[in-house]
Amino acid sequence: MAAALIGAVEAGLIFGVMALGVYLSFRVLNFPDLTVDGSFVTGAALASILVVYGVSPWTANLAAFVAGATAGLITGVLHAWGKINPLLSGILMMIALYSINLRIMGRPNIPLLHQRTMWTDLAPWTERLQTVVPGADHLIVLFVLGLMVLAMKLILDWFLKTEIGLAVRATGDSPRMVRSFSGDTRRFIVLGLAVSNAYVAFAGALMAQYGGFADIGMGIGMIVVGLASVIIGETLFRQTSLHRLTAAVIAGAVLYRIIIALALRARFLETGDVKLITALIVILALVLPEWRGGRKMTKAKPASRILRPLPSEGGEVGASPGGRLQDL
Repeated sequence: MAAALIGAVEAGLIFGVMALGVYLSFRVLNFPDLTVDGSFVTGAALASILVVYGVSPWTANLAAFVAGATAGLITGVLHAWGKINPLLSGILMMIALYSINLRIMGRPNIPLLHQRTMWTDLAPWTERLQTVVPGADHLIVLFVLGLMVLAMKLILDWFLKTEIGLAVRATGDSPRMVRSFSGDTRRFIVLGLAVSNAYVAFAGALMAQYGGFADIGMGIGMIVVGLASVIIGETLFRQTSLHRLTAAVIAGAVLYRIIIALALRARFLETGDVKLITALIVILALVLPEWRGGRKMTKAKPASRILRPLPSEGGEVGASPGGRLQDL
């Protein structure tokens, strides 16, 4: 049980990086980008093939980041300059990336069991610490993943607070206002999508090295996982500022993986039920805020008690046609 929870937290941290990218496209830019399902595999595929050919795994992660940014840039160009519907431009890029990813990998699956990865580089530290602390391998993985996720979060926070980052946020909120100040919303959309998919591809590279393989089908449903993480984080954690909101997104990703791990331990559920569980989690996260809001409205005072006529100057309620209504 403990091992399953630790594994869920580790995977949740990786998905937290992807959720930050989904948050940027869906929440900040208000752009339904389905490129995510393809760019996640692009990051995993490119990092894996580079590792197989002897490239440093840390360099492979950076290459995956750049590849994801390129995919997002193309999606943005298709929409901004090609005038293609946002949803359709993402679908087209996702379909194209399927073939591109196969070209990169050369085959549907790349195993990394006997290759140099981030975790094999950390093996000497793990062996030293394990002599003192049992189970130190998981502690080091959590520590390294935590540092990387924290760094990615702080970079995104910094980016969104810069002048160009504020322009990206304004483009998502009110593109008409940005254009009224002679701003080119097309460039901000392209930039936002590039950063978003760069984060997603970087998460794919981390997941490939963490899981020990890259597979052509590992990106299926990643957009739903990212949305689930964003919605759970926004629903369960109060956000009063940008840095707290991005932290809530990461926490939502970790909590999502923990829920999946616990649900799969139920005897009547199987591994193939993960997508069903994900759909149910998203539905609950969407419905609960609306349900709470509905209950608050029903508990409010009725209009007949909120609005009542004031006594006239003669002292009788409604005795004069000049009686007024006052909101109590």
